[in-house]
Amino acid sequence: MKFVFLCGGALGFGVGLVTSWLLDHAPDRVLLDAAVGCLAGAMLFRWFWTIVLAGLRDTVLARYHASLATPAPAPTAPAAKAK
Repeated sequence: MKFVFLCGGALGFGVGLVTSWLLDHAPDRVLLDAAVGCLAGAMLFRWFWTIVLAGLRDTVLARYHASLATPAPAPTAPAAKAK
């Protein structure tokens, strides 16, 4: 979770920094936009990660319940040899 949060923050910081710099804002405004982008990116990545984990959990549980619902194959008797 920390890794996802940090990656989202770094990506948001970079996007905010570059975007604000390309729009020719003042240096203090560039850093403010980058800080806001950092916060927004971190929160968005955290939200996305919870969605991914919930989907993964649902998939694992669905497969587990499907394996319980499938009856085990009945043992078959060995074939008798014809003479």
